Amino acid sequence: MSTETLIAVTSLTKHFKGRGGKAQIHALDGVDLDIYRGKTVVIIGPSGSGKSTLLRCLNLLEVPTGGSVAVDGVDITKPGADIDKFRQKMGMVFQHFNLFPHMTVLRNMTLAPVKLLKMDREQAEARAMELLKRVGLEDRANAYPSQLSGGQKQRVAIVRALCMSPEILLFDEPTSALDPEMVGEVLDVMKSLAKEGMTMACVTHEMGFAREVANHVIFMDGGKIVEQGSPADIFDRPQSERLQSFLAKIL
Repeated sequence: MSTETLIAVTSLTKHFKGRGGKAQIHALDGVDLDIYRGKTVVIIGPSGSGKSTLLRCLNLLEVPTGGSVAVDGVDITKPGADIDKFRQKMGMVFQHFNLFPHMTVLRNMTLAPVKLLKMDREQAEARAMELLKRVGLEDRANAYPSQLSGGQKQRVAIVRALCMSPEILLFDEPTSALDPEMVGEVLDVMKSLAKEGMTMACVTHEMGFAREVANHVIFMDGGKIVEQGSPADIFDRPQSERLQSFLAKIL
């Protein structure tokens, strides 16, 4: 495995206040994790285990209660860190697409490169069309999100993130809102990105994808990393009773 660490998570905690502001919910409880450049990390676990919170803490969509997140060796949780600069390195693909409904596919894809990267509009559009062609959607460039299927929307969301030339892509359950027959077309795009060496961290319930594509699988429960290792370690040789119980219910 590559030893070049792109993201280093150290003793990360995230606490939410419970109802009435009394008891605290420990969404993350001392998480340590290294994400290596060019590798795919898949995060699995039951609902409420802290998977999505961990992912959202990587780009400070959720601000950690404690611990640190370092990107390219820079602690982005320190006061004064230019988080917008580092967010440009981290593309995020959400469960519900988050496309602007009043903009065409092409406009959705070129907005950020033009505004944030100061890219020439023609250059941004050429890059966007190249990426749309790659996922078989070049003929939908002038369509609006309401005119797309769920699978098409998610493929657009992925290539929209790629328009920013990120160093890492974060996927938060990218297929869970899709009809079953549309899941494959999105996973195929993700598989091709993994083969090309895109660094990816993905929260998913798709165990087949985790087994086939991941370099490293993390199993979370109760805000902690209970077990981690290669796909073979996690799926074929689970050590903890909690992971064994989880796999018995879903496989």
